Amino acid sequence: MSVNNGFDIQQIIAQAREVITRPVNYFQSMEKTGGFGDPVVFVAVMGAVAGVIAAVFALFGSAGGLLAAVFGALIFGPLMAVLGAFIGAAVLYVIWKLMGSTEDYETAFRCQAALAALYPVSALLGIVPYIGGIVTIAWGAWLLVEASVAVHARPRRTAQIVFGVLAVLFIFTSLGSERASREMDARMEEMGEQFEGMEEMSPEEAGRKLGEFLKGIEQGAQGGGDQ
Repeated sequence: MSVNNGFDIQQIIAQAREVITRPVNYFQSMEKTGGFGDPVVFVAVMGAVAGVIAAVFALFGSAGGLLAAVFGALIFGPLMAVLGAFIGAAVLYVIWKLMGSTEDYETAFRCQAALAALYPVSALLGIVPYIGGIVTIAWGAWLLVEASVAVHARPRRTAQIVFGVLAVLFIFTSLGSERASREMDARMEEMGEQFEGMEEMSPEEAGRKLGEFLKGIEQGAQGGGDQ
């Protein structure tokens, strides 16, 4: 895309569409220089959109909570997305240098920023357990392969091996993290059910309920340690 100073929502939408539907063409015509302004704005907008989507799915049905979550997503979503883009670009810069690229950090950042087009897609796919994370990681790896070939002039086979291996590692890590998160959510829900109506219980009943809950945690910990 051409360099365009200032906020242009139509250009941002067009860029996101190009990255998702025609990634080869996008990276072949991508400007390697021009400053960090436009890429940062693109990442921030994609982060905000993804944050709002995630907030809506997480808190749908609770008007007050939803409003607060959307407001928070509009503030923290862009900040976290931009911070992550700078860190991710640094990692990619090192990887591409090890692969023999002669491009500078700005070019690596622009490639990383392009991947932000996947943020809203990832937020939508997040409603599908496990599959969403796998698809997003694999899709991102494919985009990095195309960026390696078109922008950094690296052999496709080398790029496929490097980012394929990294994608597999990230997928296993993502699956483990998502499983742990879902188990924690289930435990918290169970905790809420066990303590439901406790304010209406007598002190003796509340104490017995708490004792049963703590005993269950202890048994669960012992069972996990025996495995």
